[in-house]
Amino acid sequence: MRLVTYNIQFGRGKDDRFDLARIAKAVDGADIIAMQEVERFWKRSGMVDQVAELTRLLPGYHWVYGPGIDLDGGGGPDAPHRRKQFGNLLLARTPILSARNHLLPKIGLLEQLSMQRAALEGVIACAGGPVRFYSVHLAHVSGLERRRQVARLREILGGAAGEGGAWSGGGDPRDWADEGPPPPMPGEAILLGDFNMEPESPEYEMMAGPLTERYGRVTPIDGFADAWLAAGNDPGGGLTWPRADGPLRVDYVFVGAMLATRVQGVHVDGEAQGSDHQPLWVDIDL
Repeated sequence: MRLVTYNIQFGRGKDDRFDLARIAKAVDGADIIAMQEVERFWKRSGMVDQVAELTRLLPGYHWVYGPGIDLDGGGGPDAPHRRKQFGNLLLARTPILSARNHLLPKIGLLEQLSMQRAALEGVIACAGGPVRFYSVHLAHVSGLERRRQVARLREILGGAAGEGGAWSGGGDPRDWADEGPPPPMPGEAILLGDFNMEPESPEYEMMAGPLTERYGRVTPIDGFADAWLAAGNDPGGGLTWPRADGPLRVDYVFVGAMLATRVQGVHVDGEAQGSDHQPLWVDIDL
């Protein structure tokens, strides 16, 4: 399967032009697409429902959307239910069997911008069985906030299988029998997104395990492997945020440790112009 993650910066490209069509073109063909910074009805992006537009531009995909920010849309009497939203999108060529949107810890800051972040979960049917996928966006300002968010992510990831699917067990057959079997909640998980952290950071270590002088990166079997490294790539590569003062690696795909050997290749699309980030692609046997 081909996976791709892309922080689309609400459609604003390197030329300051808003163009969702070039974003859709950059990811079209993937089996799983995770996007971050997808918004609905913001003035800066022309009051466009970007979820509706992107899913129109990518026909044939199943999709779910999870906002971190969810505000009154100011639609007045003509659109009283309109919401101004900002969050994550997950698309798949195969059915998304269930979905949950997890809000992550937030620290209110006195001066710097602090936004509510989220991790959108989708249980997606794959050839080898269902897998949990997450479209993730972590805080950009504070390492302390990111560490709290990663700790919460690890709780979500570790507890999901034990919680069961969206419903589990039996129940009153009059209400549930015709709805099909309970949806699964598989143990295997893959996270894709903008983690806003660098590989040397404590929060990266919380995700991928500590780096030791003698043994290299030590990843527990119930932990997560950095797909970029699992594919055998240069640890100094994978730069997805080409800032003027120096590019950084802040976008990642983390795969459950037991899936690490299935990663076949990872690359950054350095040509895409639709955002201030670059898409990160992963080929994996699922």
